Amino acid sequence: MRIVSIHNVYTNENLINKEVKIFGWIRNRRHSKSGVSFIDIYDGSCLQIIQCIVKKNIISNYNSEILKISIGCSVCVIGKVISTLDKYQKYELQTNTIKVIGWVEKAHQYPISSKKHTYEYLRSVPHLRSRTHIIGVITRIRNNLFHAIHKFFYNNNYYWIPTPIITSLDTEGSGSMFRVSTLDMNNIPKNKIGKIDFKKDFFGQEAFLTVSGQLTAEAYACSMGKVYTFGPTFRAENSNTTRHLSEFWMLEVEQSFSNLEDIINISIKMLKYVVKFVLKYCKTDMDFLYNNIDKNIFKRLETFLFSDMVHINYEDAIEILSYSKKHFNNEIKFGMDLSIEHEKYLIEHFCNIPIVIKNYPKNLKAFYMRVNDDNKTVAAMDLLVPKVGEIIGGSQREDRKNVLKERFLELDLNIKNYSWYIDLRRYGSVPHSGFGLGFERLMSYITGVKNIKDIIPFPRTVRNILC
Repeated sequence: MRIVSIHNVYTNENLINKEVKIFGWIRNRRHSKSGVSFIDIYDGSCLQIIQCIVKKNIISNYNSEILKISIGCSVCVIGKVISTLDKYQKYELQTNTIKVIGWVEKAHQYPISSKKHTYEYLRSVPHLRSRTHIIGVITRIRNNLFHAIHKFFYNNNYYWIPTPIITSLDTEGSGSMFRVSTLDMNNIPKNKIGKIDFKKDFFGQEAFLTVSGQLTAEAYACSMGKVYTFGPTFRAENSNTTRHLSEFWMLEVEQSFSNLEDIINISIKMLKYVVKFVLKYCKTDMDFLYNNIDKNIFKRLETFLFSDMVHINYEDAIEILSYSKKHFNNEIKFGMDLSIEHEKYLIEHFCNIPIVIKNYPKNLKAFYMRVNDDNKTVAAMDLLVPKVGEIIGGSQREDRKNVLKERFLELDLNIKNYSWYIDLRRYGSVPHSGFGLGFERLMSYITGVKNIKDIIPFPRTVRNILC
């Protein structure tokens, strides 16, 4: 007798008429007066459930346990797999043994009943919401997308680098960072001028949760050639929107001997690869999203796969927006950042396909982006997709030591804090480029789920740290 998952049952015809053991949880149950119960089991391995046919004259604990069983109970079931004529439920289990492993206390108060729950309600019980169809679907797609990204870079000879989560540097220069400290908050040490004495802290200086692993990934790109880092990043921004999280996952790629166009091409190639991967290996879950979330999901993703992206300069984007007859709530002119409504217009009305905007004014971008010959713009790009907006931001990195130092001065950054980063320009500097991808935003684009809080298992946002 084999221990199998429900996914095994639905994908392995050799299990038909074989006795198997399945562990799972009760999704639903019905008891008939004739002494037969129909118990639906799920185990998280796939969207499908398997119905267990439980007969009173076969199951010894029918009266003592089976009739008391409730939604959410965990069980071990042994029975024979048989085919059915139901196209939605191809298999069922003729059960000869069913054992309750974990009971649900106060079943009538179980937070995840069989009825449909709103996203807002599910966010209030993040430790239980994975028991629903929709969050199970998102979780499996997320797992496959994560695997696809690693597979793409492995196949293309990139090295994965685990960059630090605790850092002393603000990569973006924004100051929106979470502080890491072991100081006693009730007895904070002060120095001679009355400021916090960070020399008494664990690292002997200020430390933060990283907003990006880019700078340290660049160090390895300047010796290993092609690298990427993929992990959690943190932003202490007071933004409670459908597009922002305080803790999210970021893919960051760095590549030596490359320019802006090279990194644009590799980012598009990677995106098309992972979308194809999800469509191929998550068909049942994607069908669920089509039927319940987004009727346009397949058309949208196929358009993405088979369309050439529009490439325009920032200056051209501003001109398009300026000549638009549409009234924008936010003023737009050269030197200003694009707002969400500007991005939406460019993607959904002007182009109607994903778009790459490049060569932004340097005052809008970070210090590490290579300054173009006009000394006004930098070799930077943003990749925008319908419904979500920006999912990738990248640039050619500034590899000239003197120009980099000038940027530090312009942005009033302490050069001493970046001495090791400047060293990379002293010792065998090379042209190199990179990009960052917001993993949850990519998930939102692929699944059609609008609120990014529903894409990540345990969302961290302003004044929200449940679990």
